Amino acid sequence: MQVPLYQAKAEFFRMLGHPVRIRVLELLQNGPVPVRDLLADIEIEPSSLSQQLAVLRRSGIVVSIREGSTVSYALAGGDVAELLRAARRILTELLAGQNELLAELRQTDAAPPVSGVRR
Repeated sequence: MQVPLYQAKAEFFRMLGHPVRIRVLELLQNGPVPVRDLLADIEIEPSSLSQQLAVLRRSGIVVSIREGSTVSYALAGGDVAELLRAARRILTELLAGQNELLAELRQTDAAPPVSGVRR
């Protein structure tokens, strides 16, 4: 039986739902990166990075490249980089909206209170 598209999408986003995986994908946007450089940039235990890379590799989002004793990782396609750029644009818009609301709230807080006048 085939998985409905909405369920496949949910599983895809769930797979992306880990900060280390997102950071790895960000670092790979400019091309292949050796594992040692990923470890230096992310600052986690090698075993933890290995687990997260395995998840990304099984999903087909990244590929590993072996050159001698050096293992590097790269994005499997440009669509992932575009997805990350889209996420950045969406977050920028959401945060800008929140900043506007915050400014409005602060402006309201700064206004003198309206005194209740009884007649």
